[in-house]
Amino acid sequence: MTTATPSREVSSAAKADSAGKELEKLASDHGVTTIADVVVSKIAGIATREVDGVYDLGGQAARVVGKLRETLPGTQNLTQGVNVEVGERQAAVDIGIVAEYGVAIHDLADGIRNNVISAVENMTGLEVTEVNITVHDVHFADDDNGEEIATDAQPRVQ
Repeated sequence: MTTATPSREVSSAAKADSAGKELEKLASDHGVTTIADVVVSKIAGIATREVDGVYDLGGQAARVVGKLRETLPGTQNLTQGVNVEVGERQAAVDIGIVAEYGVAIHDLADGIRNNVISAVENMTGLEVTEVNITVHDVHFADDDNGEEIATDAQPRVQ
């Protein structure tokens, strides 16, 4: 008995047909399903964090606010660093990340795009038209110990 392995490459006609079938699920004779922007943002944020090489999401200000928010019990911002535009049938996603040092950023961006598109399209039925990625910073392993190193150093001026 042989089994067919699904291919990741899908013809544009098949993709358009499957997207049309998915979109039919959002509107039917029994009502319309509306997907809020925050839902797509959370899905995209979680999908981005799943990719190896992503240290954090968001720019400097977003990460500072995120760290403050994490000090409150029971709060976690899954949409940090993610902006979306959601229409009736399509979604566009903008993501800001901090990459781990040593990771090939172009490969990381491709991995993020593939994971976000797959997650959003599978979970919502919306067609993802684009995933734009901004790399705000690169994280070094030594950055975690930066405060300890600075306190042990001798002052330069006495």
